[in-house]
Amino acid sequence: MIQTATDPVALKALLQWYLEAGVDEAIADQPQDRFAEHAQMLAAKASQPPAARPGLSDGPMPPSPTRGAAPQGRGPLTKPAAPAQVSDQAAVKDAVAQAAKAETLDELRAALEGFDGCALKTTASNLCFFDGNPKARVLLVGEAPGAEEDRQGLPFVGPSGKLLDAMLASIGLDRNGEGDGAVLISNTVFWRPPGNRTPTPSEAAICLPFVERLIEIVGPRVVVCVGGPSAKTLLAQTQGITRLRGKWFDYATPKMAGPVPAMALYHPAYLLRSPAMKRDAWRDLLMLKQKITDLGGG
Repeated sequence: MIQTATDPVALKALLQWYLEAGVDEAIADQPQDRFAEHAQMLAAKASQPPAARPGLSDGPMPPSPTRGAAPQGRGPLTKPAAPAQVSDQAAVKDAVAQAAKAETLDELRAALEGFDGCALKTTASNLCFFDGNPKARVLLVGEAPGAEEDRQGLPFVGPSGKLLDAMLASIGLDRNGEGDGAVLISNTVFWRPPGNRTPTPSEAAICLPFVERLIEIVGPRVVVCVGGPSAKTLLAQTQGITRLRGKWFDYATPKMAGPVPAMALYHPAYLLRSPAMKRDAWRDLLMLKQKITDLGGG
């Protein structure tokens, strides 16, 4: 039986495919068939007589330019400059200066709200700063906000966030918790990349001064990098998540009193796609729990 456009199962599958492709917002009240419009345009062009078509006439054709001759009316060809690289460097420098001024999380949020150096801000709906307890001993840093995070302005509140909450609860941690069971959650970039793509290295570099200042202000005992991009950014590593997980690193910034233990954890979105890897994720969670116990927090 052929499924029609009104079949609920087919519609649900189509919507899910759109979401996975990054199409998550309607931009018009009514659908617009671009394929039909293109076919009509081609048909209209084909029906025109040759003389009426744009660019065609009965007059003589202009002479072709001589090979190697410079185009008339234009100056000498020059190699285009690379303003993007200079702009990124300036943005990083500005981010360092703005982040350094913040002494509290409220001041750091205000600095981010006034910062225009990251292009992701122009396409995102909301700033996703952090969620959880600012006094937490465990700080989790993810990759980037998704569609639901962008709508709510909070990190890890979509399907991945629900799985992350369950993972944390399995070892006695809670973003809404107090004391030793509390956690604070943030990301390496604070605005959603279009289509939920991975942040570029330049986008991560521009946001990194704010992430480092966040860690300095919170002063956690343990830092958990959720996902490969987060681990590579914070731990300055080039290996993939499968090689980074299962071991401890030292994390420090110049303004921290000393290094704190840091680890990499599979991103919940990856675990949703690859359930077989949950066994390794559970081992990592137990490793995190043991570290918290060793540090006197559980």
